[in-house]
Amino acid sequence: MNLFDFSLQLNGFPLKKAKAELVQIQNITNTDFKSFLDQKLQAIINYHLEHNSFYRSMAASIDPKVWHTVPVMTKRDLQKPLEERLSDGFTTKRVYVNKTSGSSGDPFVFAKDKFCHALTWAVIQNRFGWYGLDFNTSKQARFYGIPLDKKGYYKERVKDSLSNRHRFSVFDLSDAAFEKLLKKFKSTAFDYINGYTSPIVQFAKFLNRKEMNLKTICPTLKACVVTSEMLFEDDKVLMEEQFSVPVINEYGASELDLIAFQNPNSDWQVNSETLYVEILDDNDNVLPYGEEGRVVITSLYNKAHPFIRYDIGDIGVLSEQSTLKLPILKTLIGRTNDIAILPSGKKAAGLTFYYITKSIIEDDGNVKEFIIEQLDKHLFNIKYVSTFVLSEEKTNIITEEMERYLENGLTITFERHEELERSVSGKLKQFTSFVTSTS
Repeated sequence: MNLFDFSLQLNGFPLKKAKAELVQIQNITNTDFKSFLDQKLQAIINYHLEHNSFYRSMAASIDPKVWHTVPVMTKRDLQKPLEERLSDGFTTKRVYVNKTSGSSGDPFVFAKDKFCHALTWAVIQNRFGWYGLDFNTSKQARFYGIPLDKKGYYKERVKDSLSNRHRFSVFDLSDAAFEKLLKKFKSTAFDYINGYTSPIVQFAKFLNRKEMNLKTICPTLKACVVTSEMLFEDDKVLMEEQFSVPVINEYGASELDLIAFQNPNSDWQVNSETLYVEILDDNDNVLPYGEEGRVVITSLYNKAHPFIRYDIGDIGVLSEQSTLKLPILKTLIGRTNDIAILPSGKKAAGLTFYYITKSIIEDDGNVKEFIIEQLDKHLFNIKYVSTFVLSEEKTNIITEEMERYLENGLTITFERHEELERSVSGKLKQFTSFVTSTS
């Protein structure tokens, strides 16, 4: 039984229809693809101009037939209650709703209509299929975080069960935790690893120290797919040596879709089926292939919520070999997360803070930006930009959450700023550690 597909269909996401649509798109010839893309861009702009008052207020003066007049949206534009951003006829009960990770420091709540979300899964399944991986039958070793509250925890565990995966927490990256993980690999026929880059790298380093090869321990393993953080070449080499399977680089954004996925030719193939990806300069001009600029993306199918010329906050380069139908991402800059080293010696992945900082992400848009800095093993400083100062009650909740996810005895300080310092690329790094293993 195709349990994963069935669960999506049962929850109102028309996966069969989405898969059929994806096949039709992929069958469009290179010659006809520009006409298809122009039609989809025109259709999504016209739809939101007609049915979305939020987008009309942003794009009142544009000529929808002249693409360069279409304004670039930023994450800060979207930091207002979701109900104000939904298109006519959509409610929070009739759409897929989630929160961005805040990895760029600009968190917000977003929505997708159900067909758009089904298309997201159709694309993901298609890409994993390149490597003989099937979400309905292939067993996944999942390196992700998990909520610690009872409701969130069991919800994720149920989703894991339906999705044929076993989740390893990234909140503890100690050797003792990896020893337990290793036992699970010995007793389970995993087909692939999927998860955040940094904890998987730490696992590979652990295996290297132990002079062990994962494929020897788990011979059914076929591939390792890493996501959400920068994959450096030396880390990729290490993982491929320790796992003896291909390490595949994924680039996505929850509010959009799968953006790029490494194909069997080792090219980072951009999703042109449901997205239109542009590289822009600081003046919003489109840059030619091969030049570095801001990654700006249009969702071609999301009718519930506009993501039109949406600046995702990354810097990248499209390869000179790109075409409209087959764009290739040559370089992506950013998305690097540090490892936190705690007083006990415990290590935690930087994306641990995705789950902790959810407590300061509010739909009313009070907190506009935030970053977390680890100044000492016990000392964390949260810098934030907000309309109102965080209350003592809220800061106490955040402190309690930090200690619950990490360990007791931490000191958390808070600083409200008018603006936060950005990197040269223009991104805010959500978490930075100034602690070394010897400090």
